Amino acid sequence: MAASKIAVTLYTLRDFVQTPADIADTLKKVKSIGYDHIQLSALGPVDPAELGSMIRDAGLHVCATHVPFERLQDEPNKVIEEHRLWGCEHIAVGSMPRSYWDDPDGFSRFAADASAVALRLKKAGMSFSYHNHHTELVRVGGRTGLAILVEDSDPALCFEIDTYWIQYGGGDPIHWIERVSNRCPVIHFKDLGVSGREQMMAEIGEGNMNWPGIVAACETAGAQWYVVEQDTCAGDPFDSIAISFRNMTAMGL
Repeated sequence: MAASKIAVTLYTLRDFVQTPADIADTLKKVKSIGYDHIQLSALGPVDPAELGSMIRDAGLHVCATHVPFERLQDEPNKVIEEHRLWGCEHIAVGSMPRSYWDDPDGFSRFAADASAVALRLKKAGMSFSYHNHHTELVRVGGRTGLAILVEDSDPALCFEIDTYWIQYGGGDPIHWIERVSNRCPVIHFKDLGVSGREQMMAEIGEGNMNWPGIVAACETAGAQWYVVEQDTCAGDPFDSIAISFRNMTAMGL
């Protein structure tokens, strides 16, 4: 059986990773659920070396991270050193900084700036991805913002497609995964369901997303990691990531 591609982002558990003690405890809980791989995101202050020790002690592997874009521009060497310390080669940014959103040419400008970061990280043996929300599906001059980012950037820039947000914005996750084939090492798995009359985020397999089609597209596109993310949970976030893990395992992932 192939090694599992399943991971979970600590953003889902952000309320439980704000102190070093809480981080250590949360990592152990994540491991006990069955996860072997994590994405670092939304952590409170912690020394990078201490964090690395916590991760190793928990028996986990860092497959990816989210890093503020300003850090990648201002101190790329430090970011690279940290990721080498953690044995991680995939870096992403959660969204464009506000200054780009406020600029009519912001998508094109960010495509150029993000390409420069991606090329620098590529030289260090690392990838750089952009994580979408629904807002990148806004149309600007006949194209969606996400299309501008994909088409106007260097091929070194990768895309961390978030399945929920694509669907929420009226897009097709399968289409967008196929569109960034070989540029999507990490995909965010997030389900979309309905509660009453409202759309809601759901555990993987508990909503209405086309997971067989999404998984097939990921395999064809060369995705290496399927990262569980659930921004909001109806109950305990640890229970939510456990449900997602069980359902993804049942899918054969």
